[in-house]
Amino acid sequence: MHSMNVGDIDLNLLHVFAAVHQARSVSRAADRLGLSQPAASHALTRLRLLLHDPLFTRAPGGVRPTPKADRLAPQVLAALQLLDAALQESDRFDAARSRRRFTLHMSDIGADEFLPLLMADLGRQAPGLMLEAVQLAPEAIAPALEQGRLDLAFGYLPGLPGTEQATLLTERYVVLLRQGHPLARGLRNRDALQGLDFIVVHSHSEPARALQQLGLEPRIRLVLPHFMVVPPILAATDLAVVMPSRPARRFAARHGLQVLEPDLGLPPFPVAMHWNWRHTNDPGHLWLRERALAMSEALASPAASAVMPISTRTRKRIVGRAPSLRESEGEE
Repeated sequence: MHSMNVGDIDLNLLHVFAAVHQARSVSRAADRLGLSQPAASHALTRLRLLLHDPLFTRAPGGVRPTPKADRLAPQVLAALQLLDAALQESDRFDAARSRRRFTLHMSDIGADEFLPLLMADLGRQAPGLMLEAVQLAPEAIAPALEQGRLDLAFGYLPGLPGTEQATLLTERYVVLLRQGHPLARGLRNRDALQGLDFIVVHSHSEPARALQQLGLEPRIRLVLPHFMVVPPILAATDLAVVMPSRPARRFAARHGLQVLEPDLGLPPFPVAMHWNWRHTNDPGHLWLRERALAMSEALASPAASAVMPISTRTRKRIVGRAPSLRESEGEE
């Protein structure tokens, strides 16, 4: 039996495969690639014969990938993106004309922090650029970066292996509750928190872990999917939440709440931007990382709405060497 290798496959077939897998439609994939539908169908037929699998079956409104196609798709996409990055490495990224799309992992409070300033900046410099913000489960972030489904991940992500990173901000945990809360005056240390009832947000594993470290799990009274629904609940109840300082202060200003800073005994923590080493020298990716770091510098300054220049210090933080393959796989 003939064993197949990459030399047996026309690279264009893989482009068609990736487009059909993403679009779930041969005709939509053909439009995206600038091909006729018969040409796209013919390419798929050739790939089916080479791989001995139907790859896609008919489904309402398009096609459905087979299990083999689903296993193959992330690897094909990552390989094509790596090849594109290598071919374009010496190219200049033209931000003003680019129609490129980037996918970013951000929590709801992260998007609230970063996207207003970042999108205002991109609107001035790269009006055709498209960003998609997603909030993935913690264990899904590393595979998505590795497979090219995610360009950047923002947040406090201490368990994220094998990524390049640059710190954006340093944060600390505070307590947020309503103005006039009957226990507010006595909240000077972590022991005093035992008198409060708490909200926990299950999509944010690190604040939930902070509650556990403080021994407050028995005091949890409400579990929510997102932080953005917390403020009106705090305003109407005597519940409290332990969360990072910057979003807590924004919530307090908007909803008439108060931020308390008892001595929790928890260390400050970095909010960082993470990416896969393969993207380190991709000109467009590098440009977006520069803008994100300039944004973090602007957020740290008193005039956070100012234009975001890119400093030499910022550029040095995100133009690093790409680690070796062994390092990228977590080997020392």
